[in-house]
Amino acid sequence: MADDPNLYGVYAPVLTPFTGDGAVDPRLFSGFCRWLNKAGVGLAVFGTNSEANSLTVEEKITLLNALRSAGIEGSALMPGTGALAIGDAVRLTRAALDVGAAAVLVLPPFYYKPVGEDGLLAYYSELVQRVGNTALKVVLYHIPRLTGVPITPGLVEQLLKAYPQTFVGIKDSSNDIANTAMMIRSFPGLRIFAGSDEWLLEAMRLGGQGCISATANVNPAAIVALRRNWRSDKAEAEQAGLTKVRRIFEAYPMIAALKAAAAHHGGAASFAMTRVPLLPLKPDLREKLIAELDGHGFAMPGLAASLRAAISG
Repeated sequence: MADDPNLYGVYAPVLTPFTGDGAVDPRLFSGFCRWLNKAGVGLAVFGTNSEANSLTVEEKITLLNALRSAGIEGSALMPGTGALAIGDAVRLTRAALDVGAAAVLVLPPFYYKPVGEDGLLAYYSELVQRVGNTALKVVLYHIPRLTGVPITPGLVEQLLKAYPQTFVGIKDSSNDIANTAMMIRSFPGLRIFAGSDEWLLEAMRLGGQGCISATANVNPAAIVALRRNWRSDKAEAEQAGLTKVRRIFEAYPMIAALKAAAAHHGGAASFAMTRVPLLPLKPDLREKLIAELDGHGFAMPGLAASLRAAISG
C-alpha cells in the first residue's frame, strides 16, 4: 500500500516523564518528543506505554499544549484519546485537533464487558458526532489482551460505511501476525500498523503502514531505517537486530525498563519514575538492564542533549 503523507510509518507510544513530586514534566516530555521526531518517529502520545490510563485529561491537555509551545508540528502527533467516559474522549479529541494532530488513536471503552459491536459502534459514532470536526481522523486501537474488547472486522465495516473519511487506520496489538495480515487483506483502504517492531518487516511485506511500538521510544533510528529500507537485502538482519533489542526490554517490566534506559542515556534520573500502580525498576534490575544493553552496544545518541536543551529552555 502506498504511504499516507499525513501518517508516519513508525510511531512511539511516548513515555511520560514525571517530576520528583509525581507531576507530569512538560519540559522533559517536549525534549523527549523532539528527540524522537528528529529520528523520524511519529508521536503516539498517551498510548499504553505512556501510562495513559494513569493520566488525567487535564494532564494530557497540558502536555499537548507544551508540545505546541515547543514548536513540535501537529502533523507528527497521533494522541491516544480513548476514554471510558465518552465526554472525556470528546474533550481530549478536540484538544488533539486544536494542536493540529494528524490523527487520534482511540481505544474502545473497556470496563463494561461484554461490549458488543452495537455498543462500540454507538461509542465511536457519538465520538465523531460530538467532536463535529471534518478534520478528525481516527486510528482504531486493537489490544484485546488488555482491554478484553476486540476491534472486530464487523465493527470496522460498519464504521467505514458510516464514516468513510474519518476512520483511517488500525493499530493491531494482538501479537498475532496472522490477525495483522487479515486486517490488511480485509481493509485495503486503511493503514494497518503492527503493534510491535518485532513484526515490522513482515507487516511491510504484507502491505502494512509500519508499526506503533514501545521500543520506538528507545531504538527509533534503527526502526525507522528498516521501515524505509524494508526491501533491501539487509532487511532480515536489521529485523533480527530490532528483535534482539526488544527481547532485552521484554525480559523486564516493559514500561519501567524503557524509562530506566531513557533516564540513563538521557542523564535525567527522574525519567525512571513511573506512576502507581506501576513501579520503577529496582536498582539491581536497572543495573542488569543497562549492562545487557551496553553489552549489545546499545545507545541513544543525542537524547541527553535534547533533554538538557528542553530543561534549560
